[in-house]
Amino acid sequence: MLKRSSASMQTDKAANKILELLEILAESNDGLGLHFLAGHINLPRTSTATLLNSLCKNGLVEFDEQLAVYRLGLCSVALAQKMLMKTSVINYAHPILEELVRRHGESVYMAVPRDNDVLFLDMVDGGQPLKTAPLVGRQVPFFTNAAGKVIRALDSRDLLKKLLRKCGRQKQGIPNLEQLDSELETIRSRGVAVDFGGLGEGIISVAVAVRDYTGKVIGAITLIGPSVRMLTERLEKEIIPSLQEGAEILSGKFGYAPA
Repeated sequence: MLKRSSASMQTDKAANKILELLEILAESNDGLGLHFLAGHINLPRTSTATLLNSLCKNGLVEFDEQLAVYRLGLCSVALAQKMLMKTSVINYAHPILEELVRRHGESVYMAVPRDNDVLFLDMVDGGQPLKTAPLVGRQVPFFTNAAGKVIRALDSRDLLKKLLRKCGRQKQGIPNLEQLDSELETIRSRGVAVDFGGLGEGIISVAVAVRDYTGKVIGAITLIGPSVRMLTERLEKEIIPSLQEGAEILSGKFGYAPA
């Protein structure tokens, strides 16, 4: 059996550490310092700094000199978007998101379940001067937004209890089970979820489930905007019917045919 060279092993180790750095930075909103990053990838600060400097030169990471923290660079975001656009979910969903944005001028997302949370996979910006912070690539607890709630609406009460228990162990603020169960029952009967403030003060999210050929919920189309523009009449007469139409079209692309 051929033995791997020392140089080859060192290259693999460096590549693994780079991937660890990118994954850690992807989960941070405010950036992370060198000391924190070095500790989490178990390397000396000088070695970690060398890897980060290389990533900065390639635009994959940016360094904020004022705050002395590292963040993902624009090239990382662009690379991630290119990868996402190759998936069938994005290919099918993106034109529908664009049409919804043309109709309503608000940011629209495609969200999918991820572990116990919801992942905002793709987005078309509404172009409004007053808007919420972009959520593409972020993974958030399902109970904080309409997309997560509509995805979980068909889950059993026992499963919801287990999910909330896991969230509790992660020290996240969790809702009352009775209240959440009642809200999900309303979502099941209406076929649409509306969340007020779960993603931040004054932010409203509206979502409709997307299903595959078996009827399984595989994601949700969700529109997000500030409460000053998301008035009840507009939601009921314009936005919700459009989202339901878009979700029906997208579900059909995955073979779903309602009984």
